[in-house]
Amino acid sequence: MSEIKKSLNFLEQIIEEDLGNGMDRSELKFRFPPEPNGYLHIGHAASICLNFGLGLTYNAPVNLRFDDTNPEKEEQEYVDAIQKDIEWLGFKWAEVLYSSDYFQKLYDWAVLLIKQGKAYVDDQDSKTMAEQKGTPTQVGVNSPFRERSIEENLSLFEKMKNGDFEEGTHVLRAKIDMSSSNMLMRDPVMYRILQRAHHRTGEDWKIYPMYDWTHGESDYIEQISHSLCTLEFKHHRELYDWFLDQVYDAKLLRPKQREFARRNLSYTVMSKRKLLQLVEEGLVNGWDDPRMPTISGLRRRGYTPASIRNFSEAAGIAKRENVTDLALLEFHIRQELNKVAPRVMAVLDPVKLVITNYPEGKEEMLTAENNPEDEEAGFRTVPFSRELYIEREDFREVANKKFFRLKLGKEVRLKNAYIIQANDVVKNDNGDILEIHCTYDPDSKSGSGSEASMRKVKGTIHWVSIEHALEAEVRLYDRLFTDEAPDSHKDKDFKEFINPDSLKIIESAFIEPSLATVSTGDGFQFQRLGYFNVDPDSTNDKLVFNRTVALRDSWAKMQQKK
Repeated sequence: MSEIKKSLNFLEQIIEEDLGNGMDRSELKFRFPPEPNGYLHIGHAASICLNFGLGLTYNAPVNLRFDDTNPEKEEQEYVDAIQKDIEWLGFKWAEVLYSSDYFQKLYDWAVLLIKQGKAYVDDQDSKTMAEQKGTPTQVGVNSPFRERSIEENLSLFEKMKNGDFEEGTHVLRAKIDMSSSNMLMRDPVMYRILQRAHHRTGEDWKIYPMYDWTHGESDYIEQISHSLCTLEFKHHRELYDWFLDQVYDAKLLRPKQREFARRNLSYTVMSKRKLLQLVEEGLVNGWDDPRMPTISGLRRRGYTPASIRNFSEAAGIAKRENVTDLALLEFHIRQELNKVAPRVMAVLDPVKLVITNYPEGKEEMLTAENNPEDEEAGFRTVPFSRELYIEREDFREVANKKFFRLKLGKEVRLKNAYIIQANDVVKNDNGDILEIHCTYDPDSKSGSGSEASMRKVKGTIHWVSIEHALEAEVRLYDRLFTDEAPDSHKDKDFKEFINPDSLKIIESAFIEPSLATVSTGDGFQFQRLGYFNVDPDSTNDKLVFNRTVALRDSWAKMQQKK
């Protein structure tokens, strides 16, 4: 057996057993087979990381094969988005292939099955055929067209191909066993008529193959060694193997289908159909809305490829369905951004602070550390002046002993600057605080080494200089749903659980001027507030930041409780 140092998951154990039983390592080949009918989400990321990860582990090729057999729902937009997502995650495919590449070959094999008496054309409607299939405890009933002659079936199938029949009037079915305990084996449909143009083959085809017929045969054509599918396809494995039996040449490698549990994430939905609903009904702002679990949405929100790969590895490959807590995903992006994100100061809910004993017109440049977790991140300068913005919640006129921020008569340190004491406030007629008036200790400058600078105060707050601050829009994203499993309620629509506070927009936040030259996708820690990144909506006139994740690490706290 080949030597792998890390702990093996059960799929890797299967591969190792095959290698130990004589399979040549050069025969290993994997594939990722998305259907181009929507954008990829975090669940697909698990499959991407699995298949391409196996390719890296075993130095084996991995094909990207689009399962494009349903022209009603597939678009080139989705093909392009899928390729972009996989590349962004850091993976490279051996070939880009399409099930539509094999339409002629699949058709020829279907004709062969008809000639062998293993497939027939059925004229019944889908409802009638479903009723005839029986139930898991009751055997099915043969179609009245099951014993059609080979000649008639060949003629009808060709007419289906030529577009002589309307949609829904005829299908091609495999002739297997209507009494099988596996209902998928009860004469499954292989082809249906769809008078629709295909995004790659245009008007060439009027019939399109079904998934079960296409999938295994495509694996066989590409000589995929291990076809890894999610658990909903476990009962399909018998049919996968039956279809392979009809075309298999012993001189060639025979693919092996094995199943693993799909990735389910709390507080979201993973159905592409339901995600499409959210997009089409305008409940989110497109597939890449930062609240969406799509890879493009996570990218726009500020998640990194490494954080998603690390999350996929930590969540693992399971044999049984389970739900992964969203907090684990948030833990991994926090862990990475804590190491690499530059620290900056921003004020989201500003109140004016005036240092009354600081000279009017004076300004100075103070030194600030970019990232205490990265010694090579260096330092930057931030301007300081008499009038500042601080967070409104960082001040109270009166507060108890547990409030360590600014309050009247008490001191705090301004981050990277001086120790100040609040003396009084200016209010409007409604009693709202307009200004906080403070005094500062000129000898308490951070890093000066003076005795006053060494003085300990319990609180440190962030700030920006009003004269130098840049105005920005900040979008605070939270979970899209309030329920842990929004689509698990049979008597309720999943959309009933949409979180009304999943997006809050702050149109006038203020940020330090060092952010004037940032680019789309750049990520930062707004000190004491969270991790943020630059949104594509940013312009030269106004920057837009998305909150990637808050600073609070709920996953770590959950683990401590356990």
